[in-house]
Amino acid sequence: MKPYIFITRKLPESVIVELSNQFEIKMWDSEDIPVPRSILLAEAKRADALITMLSDPIDEEVLSSGNSLKVIANLAVGYDNIDIQAATKRGIAICNTPDVLTDTTADLTFALLMATARRIVESAEFVKEGKWQSWSPLLLAGHDIHHKTIGIVGMGKIGETVAKRATGFDMEILYHNRSHKPEVEEAIGAKYVCFEELVGRSDFIVCLTPLTNETKNLFTRAVFQKMKKSAIFINASRGPVADEQALYDALVNGEIAGAGLDVFTKEPISADHPLLKLTNVVALPHIGSSSMETRMTMMKLCLENIEMVLTGKDPKTLVNKDWKAQFSH
Repeated sequence: MKPYIFITRKLPESVIVELSNQFEIKMWDSEDIPVPRSILLAEAKRADALITMLSDPIDEEVLSSGNSLKVIANLAVGYDNIDIQAATKRGIAICNTPDVLTDTTADLTFALLMATARRIVESAEFVKEGKWQSWSPLLLAGHDIHHKTIGIVGMGKIGETVAKRATGFDMEILYHNRSHKPEVEEAIGAKYVCFEELVGRSDFIVCLTPLTNETKNLFTRAVFQKMKKSAIFINASRGPVADEQALYDALVNGEIAGAGLDVFTKEPISADHPLLKLTNVVALPHIGSSSMETRMTMMKLCLENIEMVLTGKDPKTLVNKDWKAQFSH
């Protein structure tokens, strides 16, 4: 019997065709609607491997639903939707898709910064709604980006790549990270500062930190109040890193100038969310890595990792390095 792979979203047939002779592959039949919990549990009970999305909660119940599961490939860099400790105890390899989406996500992050600063979305809607009746000196005037200070919270590979983009705008680059990055400092002139200094000095505060117990609600009302009134907050990491109510209050009270958000605490976000009512908020549907080229590469990497594990090899991008030590199948 062929090993069985279940994929929790519908992917292009061209991605899976090469492995269809070697494995039995089944996909949930929707690109947009998450797989129901009952179906996920039933498939996990049977599957040797899963390809999951960031929106799929892979908890103890899923991981313990059957005895065949050997590998889960998450179609994302992040894996906070998966109980890594529980998976490791069961000898289940967890893989992600780092590196291949770095440039694409950095592009989107900087585009979000630019769109928020220059009021691009607001201006485009202004024209489409027929409101452009005349020219005036300060019509939809935004904020300059060049020669300003960018503060990057979370200087991983994506943060480093955003910093490279900032050099093209002659920006002063500050960063805060768990550790210093001397090679980045030397290469592009970035400067390590404490979190408080970054928040207070930066014109653009760009959040790219992973979601952990330490970073959850890192951006509180008190933090927003320490920012410049002209500051713009960009979040392209994870929604729960920022207190959304605190962000809303800071925007409404003029404590910061604007926000560009690709992520939210609960996704997908409801159309009546208070942040969506504000003209100085640019909101995107978590599309940081969403280019055709990158998403196809991510899908292929997931399948490659699964093939390697199911044929007795070590996967390319393993999250839980000690999974074999606990192997229990």
